[in-house]
Amino acid sequence: MKRLMMIATVVIAMPLVATACGLSEKTADGYENATIAHTHEHWLQGDQSKIPFMLLDVRTPKEYAEGHIAGAKLIPVQVLAERLKEVPKDKQVYVYCHSGTRSARASKLLAEHGFTNIENIEGGIVAWKEAGYPVVK
Repeated sequence: MKRLMMIATVVIAMPLVATACGLSEKTADGYENATIAHTHEHWLQGDQSKIPFMLLDVRTPKEYAEGHIAGAKLIPVQVLAERLKEVPKDKQVYVYCHSGTRSARASKLLAEHGFTNIENIEGGIVAWKEAGYPVVK
């Protein structure tokens, strides 16, 4: 009976472990994709998170001003290569844009420059808003 309980616990826990930061499968370009729900859960933890993180908005200043995730740092994808020093290598970095295309490009660029804890937020700010999560202006 003990063995059966242990097996059941492992089977139930595996999906949770697999979706934890830094443990999902990396893309061929060297970054991971994060769901909106996963990102939101981490964002809710804020400074209390056991895994330090930052949100990186790679849209334009105009798009950022129209609404962004609270606490996100704006570095437009067009200038990201020149501002790599502003992105920490010792934190989980969640990258987002409008819908996911520019953030995938930015995530690839970061991976090419040695960043290992990069997660591209699937669906971008559009998916974040559609999920009912807050934005600030």
